[in-house]
Amino acid sequence: MSVEFLKKVRSSVVLTSLLAGALTVSACQQQAEPESGMEDGANTEESVPMSAEPAEPSDVVVDTEDASLNEVEGDTTASVNSAVMQMSYLCTPELKVEATYKEDANQVVVATDMGTVTLNQTNEGSNPEVFEVATAIDGGQGFTQWRVGHEARKTGVMRTAGADESNVNTFECNEAS
Repeated sequence: MSVEFLKKVRSSVVLTSLLAGALTVSACQQQAEPESGMEDGANTEESVPMSAEPAEPSDVVVDTEDASLNEVEGDTTASVNSAVMQMSYLCTPELKVEATYKEDANQVVVATDMGTVTLNQTNEGSNPEVFEVATAIDGGQGFTQWRVGHEARKTGVMRTAGADESNVNTFECNEAS
């Protein structure tokens, strides 16, 4: 055998060995999964980064005890603002009055079928509270006065007059139940 032939065989063996070694090493390597196509979209899971903050509890507490009438009555009073209170009164002679007390402004808005007026508190006392305005209940010339007694404002008296202030209409009112 010639030296040239041996050199060719040796270089072929070396090349073949290198290729076999490279294939062996690449076969042992972990390969990434192929990207899913559009047809696999609904069945694949996405990894979502997790928050370090705990989730809020979803425990629901149900109170099975029966509330008394007084507790329910106290809970059913609706108020938009803690400084605003609405009350309904039935008066004699027949008149229905809706009073909205604005504690912060020392005012009351009195609404009747004759009209609506805003009255300002004229005294410092709480029993009776006196509210007045220099217009009639219909907004015309005259005056309107609202006196409400008791801390709970259960009763009231409305006095109103038109242009002839000597002809005063007086209504005695009690809270509507």
